[in-house]
Amino acid sequence: MKVALVHDWLTGMRGGEKVLEALCLLFPQGDIFTLIHTRGSVSPTIESRRITTSFVQHLPRAATRYRQYLPLFPTAIEQLDLDGYDLVISSSHCVAKSAVVPGRARHLSYCFSPMRYAWDQFDEYFGPARVGPVASRLIYRPLLARLARWDAATASRAHRFVAISQHVASRIRRYYDREAAVVYPPVDTAFYQPGPTAPGQHFLVVSALVPYKRIDRAISGCAQAGVPLRIIGSGPDRARLERIAGPAVQFLGPVPDDVVRAEYQAARGVILAGEEDFGIVPLEAQACGRPVVALRRGGALETVREGETGMFFDDPTPESLASAIARLNSSSLDPQHARANAERFSAERHIEGLRAVIDGTLAQPVGTRW
Repeated sequence: MKVALVHDWLTGMRGGEKVLEALCLLFPQGDIFTLIHTRGSVSPTIESRRITTSFVQHLPRAATRYRQYLPLFPTAIEQLDLDGYDLVISSSHCVAKSAVVPGRARHLSYCFSPMRYAWDQFDEYFGPARVGPVASRLIYRPLLARLARWDAATASRAHRFVAISQHVASRIRRYYDREAAVVYPPVDTAFYQPGPTAPGQHFLVVSALVPYKRIDRAISGCAQAGVPLRIIGSGPDRARLERIAGPAVQFLGPVPDDVVRAEYQAARGVILAGEEDFGIVPLEAQACGRPVVALRRGGALETVREGETGMFFDDPTPESLASAIARLNSSSLDPQHARANAERFSAERHIEGLRAVIDGTLAQPVGTRW
């Protein structure tokens, strides 16, 4: 059986790429297809595979500015040549789920999320505050509306959907009118372990620095709570965030995984300031025995146990976040409870779940959709 693994783009080792890495371990001979590949940006397990890219790879400044080619992504994904493959597994948060597969192939789509910016988070990416009122209304609004129609129309190309959370499964139902099994992404509980020393008093954010992550809310909330904040990550929003941050906020930039682990272990708690489809960071933090302060929305409802492994804040405001930080600081949560909760999402359980849905998909007649 020939297997193709289709991924939106390979420009860094984030949660989606860890899922792709697990798929590579399940299918050692599988070939990878993607829009863009920045060499050396992902793990050796992925880099060692045969990787086929789209024409977007050869466009000017594609390695760093690939998002500016968003209007070309539908054409690029449809032109990937998947003839000769019997099983296609797409890992998709943008267009990978719309790859065109041959008639004899089965297509299983592991969906991180229907396109956020095309459906329900347009303002976070392309609203007037982000790109200006004229560009937002006259350029991006019609472009993303067209992209949303294409996204829904091509959902039938996947024979089966698998979602990363119940939250994403509900979005798949809403936007694609399809049901989805749920297999949670893997957490490396062997690597992320509690530290040998007691944590400090500062809080930690580990995130891409992009608008929808709402790092600005974390900065303001920590300022109101009077606690120091350390921020790991990089992205286009960094300059703006640095302008609004006070002296109690430290930007560490992108750091190696062992430094991330040490920062988890040293923090009083980890903050998830925005709504996530799943959110791997809260579970990595819990694997290190650290509690989480999270917005009571999205995937955090499935990964954080209030009063046991963390605290929720109800309103998407700095004031509500500051109140949750105060509650956490006055509590004495057991690190072992956080660790035990994270172990429910181990890499071993992820592989078991993936194998079960793949076997179930292969057992169905070719062309079956459900």
